[in-house]
Amino acid sequence: MRYRQSLQIGIIFIIISELLFTSMAAIIKLLSTDLPTESLVFFRNFFVVLILLPWILRHGTTKINSQPFRFHLVRSLSGVGAMYCFFYIYAHLPLAEAVLFRMTVPFFIPIICAWWLGEAVPMQIRWAILIGFFGVVVILKLGMVTFSPVVLIALMGSLLAALAKSAIRRMSDTEASIHIVFYFSFISMLVSVVPLWWAWVTPTWQEYALLLLIAILATVAQLLMTQAYQRAPAAQIGPFGYVSVIFAALYGWLFWNEVIDLWFFSGGGLIIVAGFLIIQNQKTDKINVKD
Repeated sequence: MRYRQSLQIGIIFIIISELLFTSMAAIIKLLSTDLPTESLVFFRNFFVVLILLPWILRHGTTKINSQPFRFHLVRSLSGVGAMYCFFYIYAHLPLAEAVLFRMTVPFFIPIICAWWLGEAVPMQIRWAILIGFFGVVVILKLGMVTFSPVVLIALMGSLLAALAKSAIRRMSDTEASIHIVFYFSFISMLVSVVPLWWAWVTPTWQEYALLLLIAILATVAQLLMTQAYQRAPAAQIGPFGYVSVIFAALYGWLFWNEVIDLWFFSGGGLIIVAGFLIIQNQKTDKINVKD
């Protein structure tokens, strides 16, 4: 009975976290009409650092004295690169399509872990990766429409996010989650300051409030997702993460009159099936971090 209750709570937490992540993406899409991607990425990281600051002041700098800094650097640089890509596609693609492309991250992780960490890739995962990328081809309707370079940015974002998560897996045995989150937010904030020199646009007070809301949603969603994966196995609750595509489709329909077609449903179904196959092969899931 206790396990069943824990599983139910885990499912609820992951659904709420996906709603918060998708709401964050919708706000980014809304703000992107007046603010450049460079500003959105900087303020997202800046406000997350402010949110973490009370914890840092309370526990002192000794708590964040970390040894494997090179892995934090790889995680942070690849993570902020993925953030630029995803924030850009939120602005330039239908929201449901952008969120679905973000769901291709798990397809790159086994490839990177095999190359970097020497992990074996089971045959079922290899087939899942092929099915997933075929789903991407179906959504793109290759040969029927003009290919959009925005799609390459979306896939580059997924590749960089997969590299970031592989770095997290490399550090997860020795590093606490709060260390990883802090270093990522702080380094990303420093990196994202640079583009502001040529892309600065002063936000209004209403836009500042929404930028702060983005950071709050990201932080709360991450905490809920972490709690969800601590309460139940990834193989049982991971598939519920695809509910974000439904939330994104609803946001897109309500606020931007976006319509999704049969190609989207067909390709999206293949990507979701591939995601299920990969999740079912995960024996452990130590940490799950979204950008």
